[in-house]
Amino acid sequence: MGQKKLKRFAEIKTFSNVLEYPGNMQGNWRPFFKNSQPLVLELACGRGEYTVGLSRLFPQQNFIGVDVKGNRMYIGAKKCLDEKRTNAAFLRTQIEMLPDYFAPGEVDEIWITFPDPQLRTSRAKKRLTHPRFLRLYKHILTPGGIIHLKTDSPDLYRFTKRVAAMYGLTILEESDNVYAAGRVKEELTIKTHYESLDIAQSKKIHYLKFSLPALIPDLDDQLQEILKHEEQLD
Repeated sequence: MGQKKLKRFAEIKTFSNVLEYPGNMQGNWRPFFKNSQPLVLELACGRGEYTVGLSRLFPQQNFIGVDVKGNRMYIGAKKCLDEKRTNAAFLRTQIEMLPDYFAPGEVDEIWITFPDPQLRTSRAKKRLTHPRFLRLYKHILTPGGIIHLKTDSPDLYRFTKRVAAMYGLTILEESDNVYAAGRVKEELTIKTHYESLDIAQSKKIHYLKFSLPALIPDLDDQLQEILKHEEQLD
């Protein structure tokens, strides 16, 4: 491991706005922030550009960037400390462990910004909008809680729309080309490091805003068979 990474891992342990695998946090995030403002998560936050950007735009909300890679998280966490931004924090853990850190109904919104699209069908269950993850989000979201997906992957965008149709998600807003829409909502103009790379080379940014149904049906095997069939046709 490089000296730069080692230095960051050591320094981040001293950051008051970073919690690494903390205990006893379920139901205790509002006491942590010392207010009862709405709680918003950025999942797989990387460098935390959205956590930082949203905390600037919406000072009356609390934001938590979640990622397992502390080396990347360091950048956003330090920026928030430098700006004395008290409505932003970072949680180092795996996304699969979210219910270990948040009580039922404790989270108001979730942002998923430029996640790995996991393009191989065999890895579809690792996509952060797969029903396996939606059930985790359902557990911690308040009823009617909102999920945002922003991605440069047309495949992930189409996959999520398929999931929405199959599982009864309510799509509230959608765009297959955010910046071609004329006036863009300010929160959608925040750019992450991965957006600037345009890894998918799509030249388009896709966006979905949706909520979850009261019950997420178990159609996962059927979904996987559909994906396998489509892969064979390609």
